[in-house]
Amino acid sequence: MKLLKSSLLGSAAAFAAIGAAHAADLPVKKAVPIEYVRVCTAYGAGFFYIPGTDTCLRISGRARFEGGYMVSTSRQAGSNGGDTSGYQGRLRINLDARTQTAYGTLRAFVRLDAGARTGYSGVGTSGTQVRIGQAFAGTGVDSNGRDIQQVNVDKAFIQFAGLTAGRASSFFDFYAHDFEFAGATAGSDIASTNLLAYTATVGNGLSATLSVEDPLYRRTAVFAPTGPGTPVAPVYVTYNARGYPIATSTIDTVQRSRLPDFVGALRLDQAWGSAQLSAASHELNVGNVATTPVAGANVAVAHTRSVQGWAAQAGLKVNTPFIAPGDALYLQGAYGDGAQLYTGYSAFSGSYQQSASTLQGQKLVQYFSDATINPFTGQLQTSQSFTAVASYLHYWTPEWRSAVFGSYGEQSFGKASRLSQGALYNVVGATGNNTVGLPGTRFFQLSQALRDTYQFVAGASLIWSPVRDLDIGVEGYYTQIGLKSGRAIDLDKDPGAYGRVSQINAGGLVRTATQDSVSTFRLRVQRDF
Repeated sequence: MKLLKSSLLGSAAAFAAIGAAHAADLPVKKAVPIEYVRVCTAYGAGFFYIPGTDTCLRISGRARFEGGYMVSTSRQAGSNGGDTSGYQGRLRINLDARTQTAYGTLRAFVRLDAGARTGYSGVGTSGTQVRIGQAFAGTGVDSNGRDIQQVNVDKAFIQFAGLTAGRASSFFDFYAHDFEFAGATAGSDIASTNLLAYTATVGNGLSATLSVEDPLYRRTAVFAPTGPGTPVAPVYVTYNARGYPIATSTIDTVQRSRLPDFVGALRLDQAWGSAQLSAASHELNVGNVATTPVAGANVAVAHTRSVQGWAAQAGLKVNTPFIAPGDALYLQGAYGDGAQLYTGYSAFSGSYQQSASTLQGQKLVQYFSDATINPFTGQLQTSQSFTAVASYLHYWTPEWRSAVFGSYGEQSFGKASRLSQGALYNVVGATGNNTVGLPGTRFFQLSQALRDTYQFVAGASLIWSPVRDLDIGVEGYYTQIGLKSGRAIDLDKDPGAYGRVSQINAGGLVRTATQDSVSTFRLRVQRDF
């Protein structure tokens, strides 16, 4: 037994010695170094180096809840009206990548917005977002027109040595509703556009920018009396022996892209605040002849020539820390000719169509067309608009702040534009809410199409930030739209009036109005990170 134990122990020792000898001949493996994420301090808080690169990245975003209520004067029938409240949940993700080069900082910035909105009023469904294809409405009896899922590539641009290329905020914009929840004031603010720009820094905070921008996001429909479903404008092509027009053809009013918008801006940024002067050109270029000219016409259809709309804006921001730290005042004014979306006159009602019924039970609608087509000449006649905005932000304490804001604006089509469209009435026999009517008749005086209008907005907000990056706030604002002169058919109290043209011209009873107004309230809870 002792012999067996000794043999086993000896064998184990021999194997151990042999294993140790072989192990000494093998190469020694080193542990793979772990590359930890390092903080990047070159561009401010929140940046870190992407492992293995010299690029700094910052990830940020926000989550938001909003609930809203809009006073309604009537309950609309059908599946897409009648709500007075609405709700939405929104998200935003930002990625900001920066690398230092011999030519300065190379930056790429992307922002993705998404959300779910319900309700016809309050925060409501967004007709504007639907029209430009960034929101998708639900289907079904109870969700149609009320439920929208939205996904939007809000930002995706590159900045390098003064160059900005990609999807970014327009260089024309200044105030851009900075102190508002809903962005209801009549001021220029498109979320983003596609652009290529160069900014030259002069010194002492002064810079100059020339930007070539996508015209689609600043395009409002050319007026089509046939309505948005059939966007053509009739024009006279033949006359009788007395020179009276007796037949028409039509011109396709859908705008085509040919020239980009050209934007120039001169900006000053100082410790006291900022100031900016900006200007833009915007081509109106329609499709032209839509149908074959009338047989035997002794006057050829005039090809509609493109025209250059334009806009100019001045803005001023004054920091007022002598009242309270963080306080600031914005003042801004803009004027446009054939470029309504540069003045932002349709900010409350919704853009990208010639008229929008934003208020439930609305008495009259505003027309936002950049131009009309003269039926005698076939040429474009531009509209004019202007807006003025003021907004003030005040910190009561570091946790409590509020803003007050207001705007006034007008849009005018001119007498010649409306008279020329009205002269078409007898020939084409137009009907419906887009009808101007025959000049000199009572219906012409009361129809709503192409009327010169004004818009007034006033509001305020109160926001509590109990901890950093958390906002809980409420906002309320009052909006009034109205006619600059005369009266119009009341669509709420007399919705069938546009089907009784002959009765109205004969002196029949019709309900009319000069203005309409609404109050809107909104609750917001937002967490930024």
